[in-house]
Amino acid sequence: MARIRVMMVDDHAVFRAGVRLLVEAQPDMEVVGEAREGGEALQKARQLRPDVLVMDITMPGINGLEATRQIRRELPEVRVLVLTVHSDDEYFFRALEAGASGYVLKEAAAEEMIAAIRAVAYGGVVLYPSLARRLLEDYLQRVTTGEERESHEKLTDRERQVLALIAQGHTNQEIAKALTLSVYTVQTHRSHIMDKLDLHSKAQLMKYAIRMGFLRGAPGSGLADGKDATTN
Repeated sequence: MARIRVMMVDDHAVFRAGVRLLVEAQPDMEVVGEAREGGEALQKARQLRPDVLVMDITMPGINGLEATRQIRRELPEVRVLVLTVHSDDEYFFRALEAGASGYVLKEAAAEEMIAAIRAVAYGGVVLYPSLARRLLEDYLQRVTTGEERESHEKLTDRERQVLALIAQGHTNQEIAKALTLSVYTVQTHRSHIMDKLDLHSKAQLMKYAIRMGFLRGAPGSGLADGKDATTN
């Protein structure tokens, strides 16, 4: 079986070296490249086409969020796992909006980071545990009041399919191909979803999708749909 090809992007050489040791100790992974900032990451990603790009946020030059946006636009097959010190929910949703498939804090245990790389490589989405708990609590409160059920029932089956794929980090082009639709139709469905749910940004849309369990796992699950992955 082919190994997961990992590329690391972080401006701290010592941190990259530590992550490299962890990744290369795994029998199913290999590090194919490193970059110090977003612009270099984009150039090397074009050449190396890694399966998973482990991306820091705060770096000189092009930051990790903008680099993620550009890489996912140009190389949609490359999955991005953000590895950062920022525990703010806003950064998490901005990362998902940029196209990242997961978000892990640098304080996480080595086993969590490795599991996250595997999950992302196999199409899963990763949430760090404290955010997952907050989303679950919010979801349960809304279920109790009936608010979530009422909003969910406003969506058509097709809109729920589109929402699920958005939550899994797919681009409009990927969704169109998966559902045999035009990109324009996908954009129209996205607009209708946001209107029906009274959402005003992609970050709000992602938060709703996560709460509702559209990541093919229970709301608030740490890892979703990752083959051979373990939950946090």
